[in-house]
Amino acid sequence: MKKYLKIGLIIITLSQLGACSMAQLTVKASMPLIDGGVTAMNEQSDLGIAALAIPANISLIEGMLVNDPDNNKLRLYAAQAYYGYAFGFIEDGFIADGFNAQANPIRAAKLYEKGYHHAKQVLLSEGLTEQDLNGDLESLQQSINQLDNNAVAALFWAASCWAKSIDLNRDKAHNLAQLPKTVMLMQRVLELDEHYYMSGAHIFFGVYYGSKSPMLGGNYKLSEQHFSLANKANQDKLLVSKLLQAQYLERQRFNQQGFQDLLKQIIQASETLYPEQALINQIAKYKASLLLKKEELWF
Repeated sequence: MKKYLKIGLIIITLSQLGACSMAQLTVKASMPLIDGGVTAMNEQSDLGIAALAIPANISLIEGMLVNDPDNNKLRLYAAQAYYGYAFGFIEDGFIADGFNAQANPIRAAKLYEKGYHHAKQVLLSEGLTEQDLNGDLESLQQSINQLDNNAVAALFWAASCWAKSIDLNRDKAHNLAQLPKTVMLMQRVLELDEHYYMSGAHIFFGVYYGSKSPMLGGNYKLSEQHFSLANKANQDKLLVSKLLQAQYLERQRFNQQGFQDLLKQIIQASETLYPEQALINQIAKYKASLLLKKEELWF
């Protein structure tokens, strides 16, 4: 009797392990489709289609992560998708056929937080700990210094999502106190691979130094240098870099002419300027038109 009981337990255990493995194998077998979907979405020039498709893609990725929670590639895709959806369609709002979203910074902040959660899970797998991220700056810096190129993507998306969440919750002192940590994460990206994700680290620091007055830690010269490096690396084809320069640097230093010139360049840019990144360029065009409508409020 005991013999049969042991055999039964072994069969049950193996069947459970097999089910788990099959689910993970199914996810892994589906990764080429996900990779292709990400590429296709980046090339999508119709914002209405993208606005409706991205939530479905997020749900798909989240469902796949239920079956394969240690899939770091999926985690990073999720972080990127949450960031892109919040930035492109929720934070400032977006209206098109079949999609109507008023500006909703509160919801956008929550989406950025979800993105940060996914990127953070990858950072944890790379060696950082919750204690590092929640502790003092010196200890965090020591741990960050141990990370290598394998952690670049996680560092980038964690810093990007975390910083945006903080920016949209500036009324909470605790959140603002965490901002230096996002800078430390992104600084490591700059050190390891300054050209990762279209030189996104340079754009991050262009915003960081340009969005504050010098009295509060801003540095217009450094901001301009970072934006210039990003524009050069992208051959002036990535319109979002110019958008953020106008929104943060030129607005902060009250350069109305520079603000106008950059936004008009974006709006007048060819629809086929950067086919591989058509979506982010179309988002930049849409947001540029919104910013121009606010010009009289700021200058």
